[in-house]
Amino acid sequence: MKCRGALLLVIVGALIVATLFIHRIPQTEAYHNFADQRMMLGVPNCLDVVSNVLFLFVGALGILQILLGGQDGAINFIDSRERWPWLMFFAAVAITAFGSAYYHLNPNDHTLVWDRLPMAIGFMALLAAVISERINVAIGLWLLGPLAVCGAASVFWWSITQARGDGDLRPYALVQFGSVVVLLFALALYSPRYTRGADFILSFVIYGIAKVFEAADHPIYALGHIVSGHMLKHIAAAISAYWLLRMLQMRKPANLFRETETNPA
Repeated sequence: MKCRGALLLVIVGALIVATLFIHRIPQTEAYHNFADQRMMLGVPNCLDVVSNVLFLFVGALGILQILLGGQDGAINFIDSRERWPWLMFFAAVAITAFGSAYYHLNPNDHTLVWDRLPMAIGFMALLAAVISERINVAIGLWLLGPLAVCGAASVFWWSITQARGDGDLRPYALVQFGSVVVLLFALALYSPRYTRGADFILSFVIYGIAKVFEAADHPIYALGHIVSGHMLKHIAAAISAYWLLRMLQMRKPANLFRETETNPA
């Protein structure tokens, strides 16, 4: 247990040190030049705006099912305290719908803050959820607040440095991609308390596909001027979050699953 914890801390430390030593990651104004800028029904950049409704649907559904607690269709936990990181995660997903829609109505550095802020907090909440489930519930809950603050701080750091002309995305990149690295190591190092652990991996793969769509925004739109890569990114990212919700709905305590396999009715 101590060796695994030490290894995880070394990985976190290595990611932080690597982030400090790489060159500053700037962001140019070209970032805001999305491929599909069509206005529909009086809404600028319409498809990039309205596709965010999927985040609201997934986030609201996750919150509702967690809060049902013990009722039919609810998401249940071995330790009821485990619900708090997941509630923060799905709240962040839901709020992303508003932040991202606000940004895409008028893409610029100032509106981008409200797009990135809930996403950064969501990544940190997911990390706390995995720590609660795989390592220790109390540790995960203790880290939930500080991790959320770190996520928010990474966005504000970028915003402040961007405003003074030397924008630095390194902390935000650490929050977004570094958290996934730590999550993968935590999943590999610690035994699951629930079934369907592979759904985490599939969710990350789907999110990776979303990032590919994002990078290919203009080429995808050029294929037929029907949909853009960024709109597809929103859809894939929402599916990634939904896959985690689906996992929570379908999984069972690992010990109960093993007992059922050993002593079938």
